Amino acid sequence: MPKLKLPAPPSNPLTSPKRPGKEYGPSGPLGHAEEAGVTAVDWIDERTSLSGGLRWGMFRKVPKGTNWFYTLGSSTMFAFLSQAVTGVFLAMYYDPSATRAYASIQYINNEVFLGEFVHGMHRWGSSVMVILIFLHMGRTFFFGAYKYPRELNWVIGVALLVMTMTMSFSGYLLPFDQRSYWATIVGVNINGTGPLVGPYLSEFLRAGPYFGATTLSRFYAIHMLMVPGAIAALMGFHLYLVAKLGTTAPPWVKAEAPEKLREDKVTVDQ
Repeated sequence: MPKLKLPAPPSNPLTSPKRPGKEYGPSGPLGHAEEAGVTAVDWIDERTSLSGGLRWGMFRKVPKGTNWFYTLGSSTMFAFLSQAVTGVFLAMYYDPSATRAYASIQYINNEVFLGEFVHGMHRWGSSVMVILIFLHMGRTFFFGAYKYPRELNWVIGVALLVMTMTMSFSGYLLPFDQRSYWATIVGVNINGTGPLVGPYLSEFLRAGPYFGATTLSRFYAIHMLMVPGAIAALMGFHLYLVAKLGTTAPPWVKAEAPEKLREDKVTVDQ
């Protein structure tokens, strides 16, 4: 009985099959770079399944009547990211010492390449972030987005507002000039007048009974480590709840009944 001839094995069995639509594979440096990027992303997604989470968070229904007021939250997040990036660059040259803090700020503004620009972005960006977060909370309140089932997200937003104000207050002392020094003393004394926890909070901010060298280090640690980390964590939970619960339509937009319910109502009326 004659035997069938086996097909010849491929010359290189380790080569990956060509991608659909590319008969001859990538051509040129850009094509090879694109192919390498797609392969790397596919390798990561195959092991982590991140694409499912990204699709869940990014591709969702948006209510009718959505307008530019709904971008205030993302604008506040962008302002926080800008503060974080510029703060990292400023921390490379800033010296949180009572005797060298002011000189380091002068060095950043006068000697470091683009130092004055980065410092200006960080300084004025804090005011922009405070304005945006107040506008965002105002929009949430007047649109009724704090009601069921979004009460927890509203509470997290209030905590983010308090932490934003704390970050602005703690960063005001860092230049350690006459204005920031005496203004911070006034602010700490105001906090000390609060009931029950006021005196303890004032002593915690001063890092002792009086203003001293350790006060600047305490404010620097609060401004650079404690508050930004808490803001990043709460902001991530805040965005998760927004993606899970969705956004509310403006109060002047009336909800329309589904087509099936309208048909059932017409049938009952007849």
